[in-house]
Amino acid sequence: MRRRSDPTAHPDANEVETRALALALLARRDFASQELREKLDAKGFAPAATAVVIADLMRTGLLNDARYAQNYVAYHAGRGQGPVRIAVELRRRGLAAASIDAALASGPDWEALARKVCRAKFGSQPPANWAQRSRQARFLQYRGFSSDHIRAATGAEPDTGFTDL
Repeated sequence: MRRRSDPTAHPDANEVETRALALALLARRDFASQELREKLDAKGFAPAATAVVIADLMRTGLLNDARYAQNYVAYHAGRGQGPVRIAVELRRRGLAAASIDAALASGPDWEALARKVCRAKFGSQPPANWAQRSRQARFLQYRGFSSDHIRAATGAEPDTGFTDL
């Protein structure tokens, strides 16, 4: 096991080690700045060294929260997740609301994605009654789609009537 020097004894050495670990982590996958900060803090690096390294990586473009948000949205939308669920996860990872909103706006057509996910799970036949429609709505809600997207996918418009209420 590799030993790190005492962070208080050699602040410059700690910054070099912090940068080395941050680059090693970024080589594997992209991170949000807050997520990377938490990983480095968990490894025991000094918060001051971590802040300097994070700022430098953001200045050079190696760490970019907007790019991370766009990649996250594209990947999770491709897996059939909706904008509500994706936004919650991005907020949990410490991204700013402006980055999240911009990434979601540049994402796919969410209503079309909701219809596609619904067809993949339940088939192309429209729901025959409210029980089937509510089952599909619960599924889409779990996947993270808004009520507007769910109505578009299931055809559940308020004026649509069923006789078996």
